[in-house]
Amino acid sequence: MNLSGNRGRLIGLMRELSLQWDETKNFWRDAKSDEFERKYIVELSAHVNRATMVLEQLEELVKKVRSECE
Repeated sequence: MNLSGNRGRLIGLMRELSLQWDETKNFWRDAKSDEFERKYIVELSAHVNRATMVLEQLEELVKKVRSECE
């Protein structure tokens, strides 16, 4: 279980999505664009941030369990 790698991949993918969204906003500027950003991009970003924190906590827990089992 490579939690650190998965966490890093998740962060990287969210960063890539954010960059692509920023580029998309150069061409799509209307109320639906704003709605889409609030409904999907902002919400997804919040969920990804929470997931990365949980993965970090889980990684620490796994390390502790491994060290206690040795």
